[in-house]
Amino acid sequence: MRNRKIFAGAKLRRLREHHDLTQNQLATRLDVSTSYVNQIENNQRPLTAALMLALAEKFNLDLSELMSDKSDRLLIDLREAFADPVFGDTIPSLHELKTLSANSPDMAHALLKVYTAYKKSTEQLAGADEAMGSGQGDTTLSPYEEVRDFFHYANNYIDQLDRAAEELAQEIFVRPDDTPHMRHNTLIDYFERTHDIKIAAMAQSASPLMRHFDRTKRVLYINQRLDTASRFFQIAHQLALLEQTTLIEQILDGARFKTDEARQICRIGLANYFAGALQMPYAAFLETAKTLAFDLEELSRTFDASLEQVAHRLSTLQREGARAIPFFFARVDAAGTITKRHSATSLQFARFGGACPLWNVHRAFETKGEIIRQLAQTPDGNRYLCLAWSTQKRDGGYGAPTRNYAYALGCEITYANQLIYGQDLDLSSEIAFDPIGISCRICQRRNCIQRSVPPIASAISVNPDKRSILPYQIS
Repeated sequence: MRNRKIFAGAKLRRLREHHDLTQNQLATRLDVSTSYVNQIENNQRPLTAALMLALAEKFNLDLSELMSDKSDRLLIDLREAFADPVFGDTIPSLHELKTLSANSPDMAHALLKVYTAYKKSTEQLAGADEAMGSGQGDTTLSPYEEVRDFFHYANNYIDQLDRAAEELAQEIFVRPDDTPHMRHNTLIDYFERTHDIKIAAMAQSASPLMRHFDRTKRVLYINQRLDTASRFFQIAHQLALLEQTTLIEQILDGARFKTDEARQICRIGLANYFAGALQMPYAAFLETAKTLAFDLEELSRTFDASLEQVAHRLSTLQREGARAIPFFFARVDAAGTITKRHSATSLQFARFGGACPLWNVHRAFETKGEIIRQLAQTPDGNRYLCLAWSTQKRDGGYGAPTRNYAYALGCEITYANQLIYGQDLDLSSEIAFDPIGISCRICQRRNCIQRSVPPIASAISVNPDKRSILPYQIS
């Protein structure tokens, strides 16, 4: 992983065009040949360490931007989109899709937006209540989808905001041995003293609201039904909106959202990101995670955070020079819909459908909070250690509605021995690994007993004289 070649043709091209330079002019500034610049821009040659340093020095670039590779997740999204039957026999080859995602990422994103608009349009037409309608429905990306893609392609790590939260934590939590309860009280004291805003309990404890900021009275009301970890998170969220306004607006400006609704949703997401980073400061959290062998429950107790908060934080630890194990993280509702997703690994989640039914996250609903393990292998040959558990969230007392979620956290098998969950497993056993996929539409496994639809890229044959689990055979 560390010795991989860095191909950044599209990034170099955008940099050159941003500074209004020709290839010849850029070559002169970098003291290389024009043909060399041309080869790099066409991904025929990788970036060398010397050239990356020269680019960082002459154009004030962050090396992490040059080294980050988002083409893999873009490639997965393209493969899934082109698996749709609407494309018929015109499916591009894997090589063509790799070339598109690496050399023309803007074009790839544009294609995904068109396909998403098509999917939304067909889903609207399929609805009985909208059938034969005016046909004037909005077929663009929804604001929520815009924000989801922003975090997805930012690798779920916002460096400036993460460092700002860590600096504040170092300033106000000066005693490393403070208990979570003491840290909670310290945050309240800092909040009230610094901003002259009182924190009070909501008058109606059964209110569905978790947080309410009354600007006129300068009172932040917190629902006392929340546990300490959730109250800390809500206060930290409001703190982000008070102290990090300039930084958050700069990030939003750079995102260039199409709608104001998406900007508003992302502002909430960025404030949530800050809250999580303040609750679990990067360096301290990473060091503790390594010491505890990434034991989720011990980390939850140490930082007074929920298992969901801990797992989500683990998936964000991708700071340049201090990267943790690359994790994937997802939250799934009872219908199998992925409502939160992020992956710093080669495993990418289905963008236009549900998750693979062979994945242990679906079994987590049956275990009621117990962390279950799975060794899994995807069709590309990559192997993973997958953890899953479920929770039930209730907003009130007896009879109150509940929300059921299952969560998944995992890493590539090469890191499994660093986790307490993998230290007693036989990672060399071939039969220990369950076959899982991303989506049936792009999964090439021929004998999957849970397959819902055949893979679009493969031909099928139907023999009326033979019947197996599936009514067809995949060529």
